[in-house]
Amino acid sequence: MKQSVGFIGVGNMGTAIIKGLAAHKIEVHGCDLDKAKLEKLHQEVGLKVEASPKDVVKNCRYVLLAVKPQHLPTVLEEIAGDLTADHCLLSIAAGVTQDRLKSLSGGRCPVVRIMPNTPALVGAGVFALCFDDQSLDNERRDFVRAMHAPLGQVHELPEKLFDAFTSVAGCGPAYVFYVMDAIVEAGVNLGLPRAQSTQIVKALFSGSAKLAEEGGLHLAELREMVTSPAGSTIRATMHFDRMAMRGTIVDAVREAYDRNVELG
Repeated sequence: MKQSVGFIGVGNMGTAIIKGLAAHKIEVHGCDLDKAKLEKLHQEVGLKVEASPKDVVKNCRYVLLAVKPQHLPTVLEEIAGDLTADHCLLSIAAGVTQDRLKSLSGGRCPVVRIMPNTPALVGAGVFALCFDDQSLDNERRDFVRAMHAPLGQVHELPEKLFDAFTSVAGCGPAYVFYVMDAIVEAGVNLGLPRAQSTQIVKALFSGSAKLAEEGGLHLAELREMVTSPAGSTIRATMHFDRMAMRGTIVDAVREAYDRNVELG
């Protein structure tokens, strides 16, 4: 069986991973109800279009489930009988545990849980990989690591930390965009044209993230670099403190965590 990766579902995240793999000359197959999207990926990156999930399993050693969690039982019921010990089942379905995946697939092959985030769409994602399945060998573990490396940062985490990772990194882009949008609105309120305010804020966040990555300083030190005594920045950040903004952010991430636990 070839070291090819087959996708059951080619939504936004599935498409991002497909493009990353294809760019590194890994053979990719896929099936989806959206035939136009499959044809587009075939034309763009050479995706081999399969007629059904069973065909994906037949032609690929690695089978990545990129469907919504509520559709997962139906898909696994369809393909379980075709899985063998040579396969490796990968899942990006939020909240579906390793034990649940093993149960639904009949325990016929190793399973790997994966939690991505949306910046993977531009090759700057953060991924969590769960290698808790004891039947997973080093060859398949190494391949799964390698297939995600081109798409961003990869973290190997035990499943017990997946809800924490999801609450921070999986949900995290929404937190960042929420704050970005608020600062854009603040700029508009102060007289900046909306398009220009948006452009400024995007550069502000990308530049600040680059400085945090490459500057070698603690985040608190980077904040202090901008905070002059009796200046405008300290006045703004003290307002954040009076509004308990740090506590609000911590509490919001905890809310996301609690909901992830409920969904699981």
